[in-house]
Amino acid sequence: MNVRRSAAVVTAAVTVIGLAAPAAVADSSPAPSASPSLPPGLHGSTDPRYDGVWRQSLALLAQHTVGVRPAAEAVDWLTGQQCADGSFPAFRADPGKACDARTAVDTNSTAAAVQALAALGGHDAATGKAVSWLKSVQNKDGGWGYTPGGPSDANSTSVVIGALAAVGEKPESVVKNGRSPYDALMGFALPCSGDGGGAFAYQPDKKGELTANADATAAAVVAALGQGLAAEGGSGKSAAGAPRCVDAGKGDGPDPARAAANGASYLARAVAENGHLVSSLPGAGDQPDYGNTADAVVALAVQGGAAQAQKPLKWLERNFEEWAEQSGPAAYAQLVFAAHAAGADPLDFGGVDLVERLNATGPAPRAADGKQAEKTARSTAKSEDSAQSSGSGLRWAVAGGVLLAAAAGIGLVLRGRGNKRREQQS
Repeated sequence: MNVRRSAAVVTAAVTVIGLAAPAAVADSSPAPSASPSLPPGLHGSTDPRYDGVWRQSLALLAQHTVGVRPAAEAVDWLTGQQCADGSFPAFRADPGKACDARTAVDTNSTAAAVQALAALGGHDAATGKAVSWLKSVQNKDGGWGYTPGGPSDANSTSVVIGALAAVGEKPESVVKNGRSPYDALMGFALPCSGDGGGAFAYQPDKKGELTANADATAAAVVAALGQGLAAEGGSGKSAAGAPRCVDAGKGDGPDPARAAANGASYLARAVAENGHLVSSLPGAGDQPDYGNTADAVVALAVQGGAAQAQKPLKWLERNFEEWAEQSGPAAYAQLVFAAHAAGADPLDFGGVDLVERLNATGPAPRAADGKQAEKTARSTAKSEDSAQSSGSGLRWAVAGGVLLAAAAGIGLVLRGRGNKRREQQS
């Protein structure tokens, strides 16, 4: 099973019912109580306690990527989640109350918020404080874990690298104990020989061994090339032919560019047969992993150019709709990032306007640029008209019931369970 920057049990629920996963969940998550009411400005309709900042950050960043100006209240909601020390939790129900030792801040939410706010511009004070906090919790190996002080992992280190790059920092210069984030990332890279050759592991297991993880690989490929969530495709040196895995010379570790190429070769092999990655649940057969496939599209396009990503991209265009509709803003954002990196049109992705669908998950955006301005206006008007019709009301009532039931299911599964990211490999 591929880890998706989320707790194991949330990932399981995502795979079964298609809900979008949060960035991650802190260790020993408490049993959820009644779902908090959704605050104005927040994208999505499910319980935000475990992914509010993550999904909001992805939604705003995706809107910016396609030339849409997010609603002011949506941006205000995100900035209002920040703690005084610069960190972000997954969700604060009462932003007016100061953060304290019980506020579960994390690196993933903080780094995602930095990427979104840096892209939007005008938030230098907020992103500066956030980056200072991230530097303060950097581990001695140069990387980051999900929680401050937790063991470094490939996913958390990658999303922080993206945040550093977003504010103009050089990740290789952010050093702790003489080691940079790239040093930590290279420590998760597998050699070309053996199972999973070229991939990245999420973390070493208890014996210090590395196991290939597709999600960690997709994140690490992009980060090794100095990019973040809304990565630009075509940065690879060659768009012709499948990427190859080549080990570094004897006694030398892989450099980031070489490790990225090796990781891309692993992803290319993983999607070669069916066009998608798979996720397995205990006692269940392999199932398509839509979110990780979208991330793989980005990684392949960034490392080797758009041509490398066409097979999984086309598979997503044919199969994404039910998953994205159930999963909400983070899923639509991932698809926008995949389309953006691989040169597809997010306004016509498998016949669906991803921008319209994303905009409909939150407050109406302020404006759009270029050809999207007219389409966004039409989409907003159409959504408002649909919301007034009885048929649409019934549709959303049913959908809301499904989402609430799914969220309740996640709550039951989460009860008493720890973080998947401590399970490390699946």
